Amino acid sequence: MLPFVLFLIIAIPVVIILVRQIRRSLYVRDAAGNRLRAGLPGRVGLVVALLLVLLLSMVGSVRVVPVGHALVIFNTITTSFRLSQQGVTFVWPVISQTAQYDLRRLEYTMSKATGEGRRAESDDSLWSPTQEGLQVGIDITVWHHLDPMRVVDIHQKIGPDYEEKIIRPAVRSVIRLVISEYGVMEVYSAKRARIQDEINTKLKVLVEKDGFMVDEIVLRDVRFTDEFTKAIEAKQIAQQSAEQMKYVLEKEQREAERKVIEATGRAKAIETINEALRQNPNYIRYLYVDKLSDKISVIVSDQNTIMDLKGIMENKPR
Repeated sequence: MLPFVLFLIIAIPVVIILVRQIRRSLYVRDAAGNRLRAGLPGRVGLVVALLLVLLLSMVGSVRVVPVGHALVIFNTITTSFRLSQQGVTFVWPVISQTAQYDLRRLEYTMSKATGEGRRAESDDSLWSPTQEGLQVGIDITVWHHLDPMRVVDIHQKIGPDYEEKIIRPAVRSVIRLVISEYGVMEVYSAKRARIQDEINTKLKVLVEKDGFMVDEIVLRDVRFTDEFTKAIEAKQIAQQSAEQMKYVLEKEQREAERKVIEATGRAKAIETINEALRQNPNYIRYLYVDKLSDKISVIVSDQNTIMDLKGIMENKPR
């Protein structure tokens, strides 16, 4: 505001003097000393023109800096810089050059998707080699802002296109450095969060010393080449086939074990029955009769043999 006040201190007396000069020039005195209105002389027209130029310069020298922005003002005579924050500020006409910077949080995106990022018309994703030398495609978003105390230095040394000169190269360099230390599957799933934190830390160390403050980095997507994707799909199919075969083999093995156990049980049962028959030959008759109806008491097996069931049941083995 101080330059604006100085300008008013100088401009207001000049305007007053010019107005008085114009008023004197509009009147003349006759021989009797009376004031008469005269035509507009040439010098009065020049004074009016100068007054209009001065007023227009005053209007054009008042700038409104938007909220969250800063205006860098360079005086071409004194070769000095001045930073004006949001609000109304004065800029010396003719001798001043200005550049406006956004101090709010900005987004810089590199993505494959059309319509995203600074280069929305093309694939702007970053491809980087992994520990195995395989290429992975990465979509990334960087949120950053400028340090208000370093805006003048940034303007002097870099300029308004600092994102293309500093942010983009730094992000690409750090990502390639970090990704190369991890395996392809670690990048895709297992250690993705850890990789993101490491990129964030290293990028801050690289650029914040120059006034570029990194708020956060987000790995939005990780992609493989078409060849690697097909190889993964083939591997998954092979693994599924192997697991299916393993399941079939295990099922057959369990079935075989069941049959062995069943056969062993039957063999032991037969052995037990044989032992019982050796010890008591009538045991087989008992088993036969035990299956018959309770109403049957005598059986004629042939013309010469009659079986007394009541006697057999009374003499059954115990």
